[in-house]
Amino acid sequence: MRSAGCGAHPSLRAAIGTGAVASGRTWRAETETSLLSQLPNLLTLSRIAAIPVVVCLMLFVHPPLGNWLAFGVYCYASITDFFDGYLARAWEQQSSLGRFLDPIADKLLISALLLTLVGVDRFDNVHILPAAVILCREILVSGLREFLASARVGMPVSTLAKWKTTVQILALGFLIVGQAGPDFGPLTTTEIGIYGLWIAALLTLVTGADYLLAGLRHIRRADAAKASGNTPQGAENR
Repeated sequence: MRSAGCGAHPSLRAAIGTGAVASGRTWRAETETSLLSQLPNLLTLSRIAAIPVVVCLMLFVHPPLGNWLAFGVYCYASITDFFDGYLARAWEQQSSLGRFLDPIADKLLISALLLTLVGVDRFDNVHILPAAVILCREILVSGLREFLASARVGMPVSTLAKWKTTVQILALGFLIVGQAGPDFGPLTTTEIGIYGLWIAALLTLVTGADYLLAGLRHIRRADAAKASGNTPQGAENR
């Protein structure tokens, strides 16, 4: 006995197929909308949207107003960096979209600010060195994470890396305020930011070396497994 689907009219089968495709597209659209409407993801997206606002305030609004307005927007972006992850865990709204956007938002914010601070002469000469170290480390870690993700290997954030991030956030805040800020004893606001940037760069070297060594260990294991004929999962994507 033939099934009813096999004897169905071609136009009926075409209609069923079209309906299935439409349903699939609707489901994907609803899923994407749901992910984008989750508060943790909205906070991450707002952090990305805040980047051009901070940059434009620093470049086009004269101090001291521009400094303090940029600092205010930067504070908001820094706060969202904590709350998006916290709320995602607390409300069980962790998603692949959030894991994808969060590190990108952080790197875009840090990179844009460092370049803008150099552009507005907040620091120069040898003090550009820690900024370059931090940028290079971000590129290194991004490359390692991409490689390890293809090999399905996680790279958790260390405690020292969290301290580095904290010092870096504080240093950038002082530098954004710059000459518009008060003096703290013998040090100006800008000088505190520069010293903080040097400390963050030193921590960056340590954490970057840790990540690099961990990545190289996984690379050696992957090469050894490939040489022995046991290609690890994900290695074939290269």
